[in-house]
Amino acid sequence: MSYLTDRKRVTGLGSAKDGTGHFISQRVTAIALVPLTLLFVLPFGYNLGGGYDRVIEAYAHPVNAIVAILFIFTVFTHLRLGLQVVIEDYVRGHGRRTALLVANTLFCWLFGLTGVFAIAKIAL
Repeated sequence: MSYLTDRKRVTGLGSAKDGTGHFISQRVTAIALVPLTLLFVLPFGYNLGGGYDRVIEAYAHPVNAIVAILFIFTVFTHLRLGLQVVIEDYVRGHGRRTALLVANTLFCWLFGLTGVFAIAKIAL
């Protein structure tokens, strides 16, 4: 038994069979962000207002650097997944939707890698 209408069957617009994995990924990143946010904000807030050398010293510590890299990676992964859902649900036009999905992925990768590179440069 198929739940597709005749029109959907002809145009090939049915289930992509990827919704559950996307849903679980989004929830896992959201749950991971709870402790990562706390672990990221504590040293960040402690060093806020401190001098340049103090901030560099704090993020040169391996634990702070690893937490910051995990936080940045998780934030941009969660952002990409969330914006993907919004684009897929609310943008009309196949070409426009595709362009926005590509731009979303490139934006998240670009800024995520920039943040990870900055922390890695401080730590190393």
